[in-house]
Order: sequence, then C-alpha cells, then structure tokens
Amino acid sequence: MQVALVTEWLDTWRGGAETSTRQFLHHLMDAGVEVHVYTRSRPSPAPGVFVHHISGAAMTRTRKSVNFALRVERMLAQERSNIIHTFVPLRRADVYQPRGGSVPETVERNIALRRSPTARRLKRYANRFNLKQRYTARMERKMLEGPGRPVVAAISRYVAAQFERHYRLPTERIRLIYNGVDQDHTQPKHWELERKALRGEFGIADDEVLVLEVAHNFRLKGVQHWLEALKTLQGGGQSKVRSLVIGRGDSPRWHTRAKTLGLNGALEFVGPSERMKQFYHAADVLVHPTYYDPCSRVVLEAMACGLPCITTRWDGASEIITEGQSGFVLDEPDQVGLLAEQVARLCDTQLRWKIGAEARKAVAPFSMAHHAAQMLSLYEELSHSKRDSA
Repeated sequence: MQVALVTEWLDTWRGGAETSTRQFLHHLMDAGVEVHVYTRSRPSPAPGVFVHHISGAAMTRTRKSVNFALRVERMLAQERSNIIHTFVPLRRADVYQPRGGSVPETVERNIALRRSPTARRLKRYANRFNLKQRYTARMERKMLEGPGRPVVAAISRYVAAQFERHYRLPTERIRLIYNGVDQDHTQPKHWELERKALRGEFGIADDEVLVLEVAHNFRLKGVQHWLEALKTLQGGGQSKVRSLVIGRGDSPRWHTRAKTLGLNGALEFVGPSERMKQFYHAADVLVHPTYYDPCSRVVLEAMACGLPCITTRWDGASEIITEGQSGFVLDEPDQVGLLAEQVARLCDTQLRWKIGAEARKAVAPFSMAHHAAQMLSLYEELSHSKRDSA
C-alpha cells in the first residue's frame, strides 16, 4: 500500500503533534507501508520514507500556507497513492486527521482564555483580520462539504464532538482513533539515576515535591494559573513544593510575574528541552491547566512514566483519566484553589505512587502501535471502498 501523508511541518521541536507524526511514520514503515510525506520541513532522511519538500515561499504566513496546499494538490494529482492522509485542509483527501482539532473550536478556545468579556469581544473582532485563520477555516469547511469529503480521524471524543457540533458531520464520517504514546520501559536503576542527576542539577532535594508544567504557548496552557496556585501552596505551608516550567513560551514578562508573586526559589523556567523523559523521571506531578488541547501528548507521556496528572476537561486526554484514581480533571483552567488543593493532596507520597501506578495502567492501551494499527485498518477499509466504487 502507498500512502501520501500531508503535514505542513515535521520538526519535533515544534511540539507534540510533530513528535506524534514522526513516531506514527515509523510504525507505518514497520507495517510495510510505502509512505510519501509532503511537508515544508527539511527533516533528516529516514530509510523507507520518501520526503517531498514543498516550498511555501511567499511574503505572508497566509500565502505560504496557500502555496503549500496548492503545490501539494498539484503533486498528488500526478501520483497514484492508495490513500491520501492529511493533517491540513486540502480539496481532496481520504483521511483528514486534524491534530489541532477543528478550526472553529481552536478559535473559540483562544477567545475563552481572555479573562474579561470586553477582552473576548475585542479578540473576536480582531479575528476578522486574521487572514491565515480565515483561510484555514474556509478550506476546512470546503473540504468537509465538498465532493471529495474525507473521513475525519478524531484523536479524542472531544475532537469528534467538535466536528459533529460545528459542521453537523454524521457519525459515520468520523472515526475515533485516540492519540498514542509508547510506554516507558526504562529500567528502575536507570530511572533512579536519571531522577537523582536531574534533581541535583536544579538543586531539588529528595523530600521536595517537583511539579512540572510543559507548554509552548504559556497563555493557552494556563501557566498563569499554575503560578497563582503555586503561590497559594507556598502561602499555605507547602514550602516543599518546587516547580519547573518547560517550553518555548518563556519570556521576561513571565519571570517578572513569578517574581511579583514571590516565587523565586520555588519555580524555574527551563526553556525548551530534548530531555523530556528525564524530566518526567525526576518529577512527582504534572499540571496542565489548559484552555485547549485536542489530546495532550504531554499528559499521555507523563502518565506513561507513572506521573499523576492534573488537566482540564478541555483536554481530550482527560477522557482516559478516572477522577481521583488515575489523575484529576478541572472543569475550568482558572480553578486556582482546586488546582492547589489537588497538588497538596499529591504531596502524600503513598497516594502519589498509587495514582501514578493507575495512570500507567490507564494509558497503556493507547500506544502509538495501537494508533497506527487502527489507522491501517481505516486505510484498508477506504481502499476497498474505492476499488468497489471503481
């Protein structure tokens, strides 16, 4: 089987979606699929993958995305792939897998993170002039309502519900195929060595509780609410709670905000890192008070490493968490008091270990191998359907 996979970016430093795509590719190759990737990235060559670099050269971001889509469509018209699987809106595809969820939901949740009604109204008005957003929204609607209507591979029930609500898509055109991560098979001895080394690097004592937050978009992922919750913990006598915030969203204003809250010594901004597994091993808890995540890879990875996680109902990954048993789920990101209370509960070592063990069990069925197997099954089904139609 030959599959054309269309993704604008394939660089893992950009985030969890690109990392997932890379892992997914390897599983397709292991299954004997001939994969042709169409992307604006210039990734390192990988045996068995045919990468077609598509330049999006243009003066504006919108035009770059438009050029990329048009050039990919022209190339695909000359190819004979059994399946066209795209992560971005195109006029013709068999499978549409929007790892970022639907465009309308993305817009709405970005508006929701504004704290006042006035700020939300201003953001909604400003969106009228966001050309890239308008283009992507228009293309997604055309794709779903046009003649080449694809099956939507939703990475969570939350994403599936978005397409039913925003586009009235019938359930038979939506397949629930959860995002996947592989289990952590690190040997206990090596795990302990990594934990000790990284905690030593940041001056974190054995009896201190290390809480991680991982985000590239600090505002969207609720970093401000975690800072406020950490302040509450510090004021409530939980002085042994330390935190590291990892990601590209670091900027001077976040340092200023942490200093204003009096968090010096309790919190450190690390910046982006290629050592995420080591950070998971060193940590005790992961917080993710996000305003929007179709299915957070960070939460899935942390659970696979045995970390208790606290996220929100606006994260598709929350669907595999049993409240109080394998993690905690907030109704809203700004529930600062509840977030602080849940972290305080997890300062109990025995409870933390128990919930971490349940988290590992809960996420075990959602491996990338299982994700790839479900996608392959969908490919086969659609290929047979196309042959029968022909």
